[in-house]
Amino acid sequence: MKLLDFQRKLSGKYLHTYELTYENKAGRTKKYEMVSRRAFDTPEQLGNHLDGLSIAATMNGKLLLLREFRMAVNREIYNLCAGMIEENETIEQCIARELYEETGLQVKEIRAILPPAFSAVGISDVKTVIAFVEVEGELADHSSQNEQIRAAFYTKEEVRKIIYEEEMSDRAQIVAYQFLCGYDNC
Repeated sequence: MKLLDFQRKLSGKYLHTYELTYENKAGRTKKYEMVSRRAFDTPEQLGNHLDGLSIAATMNGKLLLLREFRMAVNREIYNLCAGMIEENETIEQCIARELYEETGLQVKEIRAILPPAFSAVGISDVKTVIAFVEVEGELADHSSQNEQIRAAFYTKEEVRKIIYEEEMSDRAQIVAYQFLCGYDNC
């Protein structure tokens, strides 16, 4: 695959749309559309910026999951606490801020932060990390008017039922499955 052309097509407040033109392995031209959180001038900039994070949080042996309305699918799904890293914000500061805004909880211990990974590689260059965190405090909603979030802690039995009977984000599903298998042993 060889990139032949790179054009920004649309810029919104949060997303930028690009059209990429490739020469495929058969020597034919292929147009590809993608979105990014960033406005780029050159294709070399794609995929080189950490955009956000997801938080796999536990407290007293239970997994924190959010039941939240997601506009892109027009329904509530189970998800992880997550958000975008603000300018000049560290990963640790973002974890604490997003956790507080969406759940009212505080970080007790950050157990691991995985290296950046692409979160929707089929359509975007967005990179995020997953943080495994032990939390403390009381649940409270401090989210914006544009978010509808209900946070709760779930036992392994409840998580098993959610995985097989409810709609989830893929990251939440993977984290929930690993929670069942005991990811605390990593």
